[in-house]
Amino acid sequence: MITLYGVFRSRASRPIWLLYELDLPFTHVPVIQAYRLPRASAPNAPLNTASPEFLAVNPLGQIPAYVEGDLTLTESLAITNHIARTHGGALGPRTLAEHALIDQWTLFAVTAVETTAIEILYVQRDGNEGTPEGQAAIAIAAEKLRRPLGRLEAHLATHSHLVADRFTVADLNLAECVRYTQGHPTLLGEFPAVKAWLERCQSRPAFKRMWEARLAEPA
Repeated sequence: MITLYGVFRSRASRPIWLLYELDLPFTHVPVIQAYRLPRASAPNAPLNTASPEFLAVNPLGQIPAYVEGDLTLTESLAITNHIARTHGGALGPRTLAEHALIDQWTLFAVTAVETTAIEILYVQRDGNEGTPEGQAAIAIAAEKLRRPLGRLEAHLATHSHLVADRFTVADLNLAECVRYTQGHPTLLGEFPAVKAWLERCQSRPAFKRMWEARLAEPA
């Protein structure tokens, strides 16, 4: 039986989306980030990343965490790739070449997109997008993203998806990282194939189910 720890407003959205895609049964244990709670109550609040019970699952105090039998995984994209390999059918790799390409695009998501894209999200989350400092930070992040987004644009100009022209875990992994750029008013408009691909990914019923649950959670 699969147990997934984490709230929807976290990187737990990634494995939850995939589990919904596959209609796999799992136990969901909501664990909120301790930094989102009042500092004084965080150590004692039930089901947060500073709780001793959760630290026994992931000593790093980060979500998501995934437990299946004797296996515990604590990195979101390692979790999604494992689920896809073991339970994913067409969403996972069918050949060694597909396995390598899924790994490539997953690592691309983390190394070339996520860290920079999330800077845009953080500026907006903190309400600083209207300040000169915030605008400068967003502009710098957008410029850094143009090269990887250009690489992705070139691929998607001739392919419907990242691997084998079908939706796989690679699309899910990268879409969840590119999503952080959607708050930028114009960036994705520069890359129409990327924008159309992301919209296709986010139109899937499993994504919509996950997203509705995410929006229902307190911000």
